[in-house]
Amino acid sequence: MNFRPVLSFSEENKIGTIQPHNNALLITLRIGDYDVKRVMVDGGSAAEVMYPDLYKGLGLKLEDLMPYNSPLMSFDGKLVIPMGMIRLPIQTGPEIVEVNFIVVDIYSPYTAIVDLEKVVIGGDPEKFFRVGAQLPLQKKEELIEFLKRNIDVFAWDACDAPGIDPTFICHYLNVNPAITPKKQPPRRPSKEHANAIRDEVAKLKHAGAIKEVFYPEWLASTVVVKKKSGKW
Repeated sequence: MNFRPVLSFSEENKIGTIQPHNNALLITLRIGDYDVKRVMVDGGSAAEVMYPDLYKGLGLKLEDLMPYNSPLMSFDGKLVIPMGMIRLPIQTGPEIVEVNFIVVDIYSPYTAIVDLEKVVIGGDPEKFFRVGAQLPLQKKEELIEFLKRNIDVFAWDACDAPGIDPTFICHYLNVNPAITPKKQPPRRPSKEHANAIRDEVAKLKHAGAIKEVFYPEWLASTVVVKKKSGKW
């Protein structure tokens, strides 16, 4: 009988965290011969990145670096010139893969960053998964095939998951009820924004995710933000 490792989270994992949260996903990876904590999993990163504290902690020297001169964009939007690149083995479960880390000499609360690869399902760019970019080819193909076989269990839109029990998940405004709401001056959205707002509200009402209510005081203007896909 073959047993496969399962990635899951229990109530014990919540200890020491403030709920609800939108914190980064941090994991522990075996890099070289060491268990490295505070490794960030970033689906938007284009490369694996290592920071100076970890590089020195692994006992590596400057002469171990390979040349790498392409600049990277930091979290604060600044261009960073890497110190170089180094190839190291990382282990997740029973699998060991060789990964190229780009070493940058800037401060970070993380020790390293590993990226995820975007995999589009069914030709629709709005429906995609992110899988480990450095997974062995066979493992990656098996994972993608598994996701395709079970595509029906994923909700891609609010309309795909109507009637969710509020005790399981519920969106709410994190406001202090003791504070008097401030009335903002109304803003008239552009026609493009107004159409996007109307479509989104209609979609959420159809799914039962929101309902229409009436308040004696108008509170805030709607803010429309464009997604990476170009849609509102």
